[in-house]
Amino acid sequence: MDDVTQRVFGITGWKNSGKTTLTERLVATLTARGWHVSTVKHAHHAFDIDTEGTDSFRHRQAGAGEVAIVSGKRWALMHELRGSDEPGLPEILTRLSPCDIVLVEGYKREGHLKIEARRREARSNEPLSASDPNIVAVAADHPVHEETIPVFDLDDIEAIADFVEKTTNLRKP
Repeated sequence: MDDVTQRVFGITGWKNSGKTTLTERLVATLTARGWHVSTVKHAHHAFDIDTEGTDSFRHRQAGAGEVAIVSGKRWALMHELRGSDEPGLPEILTRLSPCDIVLVEGYKREGHLKIEARRREARSNEPLSASDPNIVAVAADHPVHEETIPVFDLDDIEAIADFVEKTTNLRKP
């Protein structure tokens, strides 16, 4: 890992466009190439990583603003907003440990570089790239002819990973 400003690259698209699968495959490919990768996933719905009845759940229910769960295998920190605004992506990025690159799934409206995932079955087929200059490529499961930015086959993960490395200036010393 180098001391360069945190590299961030996004995967965006409409619901059911293949964002999660593309993110997962990029993480696997980049880590296999020796990079330290972190991810941020934006959810548009309430979620819970804790389950009712666990001690940590009981701590949160009792009113704790933050609860850390720690074991010999992993640790997690849950922060309850309790009416506060959702933190922006820049704030979340400052909370991550140093890594070579952060892949961000979602956050359509943020200003980091992104690849747009497209599938025929997606909620919408309206291209996001037309209104977002930070989308620098498209990965699709169907032919795309109307783009002026690079277009990749959604399954060509090696070429997409090469593009991410080049675009973020990610290279081994």
